[in-house]
Amino acid sequence: MAELRVKTRQTGAGATVGRTGSPHVTSVTGGALDIVTSPSPAGFGPLDLLYASLASCLVLSARIAASRYGLLDRVVEISANVTGAKAQDEPSRVARFDIEFVIRGDIDDAMRHAIAEAAEVEICTVSNTLRGNPEFVSRISG
Repeated sequence: MAELRVKTRQTGAGATVGRTGSPHVTSVTGGALDIVTSPSPAGFGPLDLLYASLASCLVLSARIAASRYGLLDRVVEISANVTGAKAQDEPSRVARFDIEFVIRGDIDDAMRHAIAEAAEVEICTVSNTLRGNPEFVSRISG
């Protein structure tokens, strides 16, 4: 397998919320997003952001996989829709991720499956992290 070249960029996000109101999220690179906390408003809630992180990582990873297989010139579009099911017991968590890949282009089904599997299992940092057991290191201050 070819050596993985990793380009790094600053990553990280912070969130703030007052006694009332919705959380406001900022990225270390200057992005900003207000979080919705009730079912009716349009926008992203915390689980939507989790699903969005996985979906965006998967499509980028699928594009990398298609390139590795020499098929990128045949790709028209790659999409991934991610939903999930929350666990019925405690602690509160997502028990299952449901992922639907659509890989449009002149690519046979076997290669579509190979691209999706490589994206999900080998390349995507988010899916690999969710499958693992990452360490949480917390600091608390006042």
